[in-house]
Amino acid sequence: MAMIEITKKDYDDIEAKMQKCIDNLQENLNTIRAGRANPHVLDKIQVEYYGAMSPLNAVANIQVPEARMITLSPWDPKMLKEIEHAIQASDLGINPTNDGKMIRLVFPMLTEERRKDLVKQVKVYGDETKVVVRNNRRDAIDKMRAANKKKELTDDLLKEFEEKVQKITDKFTAEVDKVCEAKNKELMEI
Repeated sequence: MAMIEITKKDYDDIEAKMQKCIDNLQENLNTIRAGRANPHVLDKIQVEYYGAMSPLNAVANIQVPEARMITLSPWDPKMLKEIEHAIQASDLGINPTNDGKMIRLVFPMLTEERRKDLVKQVKVYGDETKVVVRNNRRDAIDKMRAANKKKELTDDLLKEFEEKVQKITDKFTAEVDKVCEAKNKELMEI
């Protein structure tokens, strides 16, 4: 049996998978409304445009003229009603104002109760991300344990690999906590 080597690329691949988890967490947290206008809250809203579902930023110019307002100016004025309906049907919780040329979204101040609900939602996203990070760790270690069972990897190399992967995992779970803490701080600002 040929012995396998654990290379820097193996560790880089694990880190890349875990970084994707952090990137996904950031995207999910960007869609949480934090009392001020953030165009990312519209990222998941789709509108039908010539028979195909399209994201809002593909059919309209999105701007933030004030701290608590987003304006949407559709490329095609006929899309105003479609956009308005898509926003109303979403879970955004904001009623759009249509003036015939553009749509305005005015973000009200968040109540204390709503802030606490959003903090709980951030915690759920963080916990789910940590589970995925740990699953990546488990998959990598299981792969090397299988190689060890086949006598393709020594016990010492396996132990060293497990320790390094655990350090990478700890680094990324700490990063999840840091990202969630920053979002919670943003949510609790008045």
